[in-house]
Amino acid sequence: MKKIIIAIDGHSSTGKSTLARQLAGRLHYTYIDSGAMYRAITYYFLQQQTDTSDHSAVTKSLEQIKLHFVDNKIHLNGVAVEHEIRTMQVSGQVSEVAALGEVRSFAVAQQQLMGLEKGIVMDGRDIGTTVFPQAELKIFLTASETIRAQRRFAEMSLKGQLVTIDEVSHNLQHRDHIDSTRAISPLRKADDAVVLDNSHLSMSEQLDIAYRWALQKAEDHLVAQEDAGKI
Repeated sequence: MKKIIIAIDGHSSTGKSTLARQLAGRLHYTYIDSGAMYRAITYYFLQQQTDTSDHSAVTKSLEQIKLHFVDNKIHLNGVAVEHEIRTMQVSGQVSEVAALGEVRSFAVAQQQLMGLEKGIVMDGRDIGTTVFPQAELKIFLTASETIRAQRRFAEMSLKGQLVTIDEVSHNLQHRDHIDSTRAISPLRKADDAVVLDNSHLSMSEQLDIAYRWALQKAEDHLVAQEDAGKI
C-alpha cells in the first residue's frame, strides 16, 4: 500500500490524539502528537518562567528546547514529560503559547521534517491547513461541547487531578476561542477535509471509519501516481 500523510484537526478534547494513535497503529504508520509538542514547550516556559510577551525571551527559551518522541511519548530535552504536560496549569496556558509566531514556526518546521518520508498520522489544529496542506487525507474531528467537557473531566479525574466540570468546560471554551481566532494558523476545517463527528461513536467505530477513508485515499494516491507515470 502506498504510504500517505494523514492530518487530523479539531477542537480540544475531541479525541484527536486517541484516533491518530490508533489509526497509526492499524496502518503501521508513525504517530506524531503535535499537541504534546506545544504542551511540552508550554511546560518548559512555565518551568523557566519565560515571559511570553518578550519576543527575545521566547526565542532564547526555544533555543534551549529539544523535542523528540520515544514510543509515541514526548520527551523534552531527553526527559519524558507525558504526565507533566497534561495538568490544568499547562492546559490553561498552551493555547496562548501556541499562538505565538516564534513557537509556531519552531514547531511547524520540526513537524514538516518528520513528514518527509510520509507514512505518518499527525493531529493538531492546523495540520491540514498549515503543516501539511498537501496531506492526502484530512480529517476534521468534532463533538458537542458537552460531550467534550465530560470526556476531559473523566480523563482528568482518573489521573487524580482535582477539577470541577465547570472548570473543564470553561477551559475548553477559552481554548476554542483562542485557537479559532489567533492571527497565525487559526483552527479551521481545511476545504478538502472530511468531517467526523464522534459525539455518539465509540472509539472502535470512529477508528473503523477513519481506517476505511485512509485505505481509499492510499489507493487513490497510488492510482494518481500511476496515471502520472511517477511509479
